[in-house]
Amino acid sequence: MAGKKPYLSCLDSVKPVRDALDVINGKWKLPIIISVGVGNERFTDIQESIPGITPKAMAKELKELEQHKLLERIVTNDYPVKITYKWTPYAHTLTPVIDALKAWGIKHREELFKN
Repeated sequence: MAGKKPYLSCLDSVKPVRDALDVINGKWKLPIIISVGVGNERFTDIQESIPGITPKAMAKELKELEQHKLLERIVTNDYPVKITYKWTPYAHTLTPVIDALKAWGIKHREELFKN
């Protein structure tokens, strides 16, 4: 019997990439992750740091990022109730991914716009 077909081994590589993109893909997820990562903890602070995001869209994305264990929602029972968001320890595994995407994006822009 012949070895594994090349397209099957390609799928083995593509599946984990798709899984990763499903978590961070979309217009708002990475900006939210980055905003919280640089220290914006309150809903309004996060929203103000991301031009164009609506409260409804942000609430939806925050909930999804919590489900993926990247953000933790912390409720402090003061008066008024204080809700903050923080990176989970697991979210720190995204740091090299975000850094690599940033570096590639810079190089890509240079490539596109060089004369």
